[in-house]
Amino acid sequence: MQAGAGVRAGQSAGVDYGTLGHGEEPAKQYEARDVRRFAVVVTVARRDLRRSADNTGTLEATSASSAAWLAGSGLLAATWPGQLDRALRQDWMDQQTALAWDLADDLEGPGWSALSLPVNGLPQPFRYRESEYGWVLAGEAPGVLLGAYGRGVSAYGVGFSTVPDLTAYTRP
Repeated sequence: MQAGAGVRAGQSAGVDYGTLGHGEEPAKQYEARDVRRFAVVVTVARRDLRRSADNTGTLEATSASSAAWLAGSGLLAATWPGQLDRALRQDWMDQQTALAWDLADDLEGPGWSALSLPVNGLPQPFRYRESEYGWVLAGEAPGVLLGAYGRGVSAYGVGFSTVPDLTAYTRP
């Protein structure tokens, strides 16, 4: 899989978020027989205050819920049910995306479990949940918010570390 990043609008420096995939490319639709194994990490810069794109106001600050929603939405986009008629797909995506946001907004709720994973070798607390499509987790580390999603690999074996050079991930 490859890496991707987003830069703040109107800025020449400062990455706002990035994704880094590991494993096989996820299927574009969920199939029970699909055995592809993948994990994708979503890193979001921690910002207490975010300026709007037109610089006229501020937006909601980032939080672990933001990372959870991005990871949940990524899992949905990668694994939508193949038996859905294409005309129903957008309705399903809208419904599931809204559900992902509701779940992400309550990381301490009963749908989430606590999980400790290493970030640069140090244990950090995360929130974790599974679904029929795969798993999602979210947490915080110094200076960043982390979300991840995957299928076919155990989230309990995941560890995070800083990747100083993404060159190997950006090759086609």
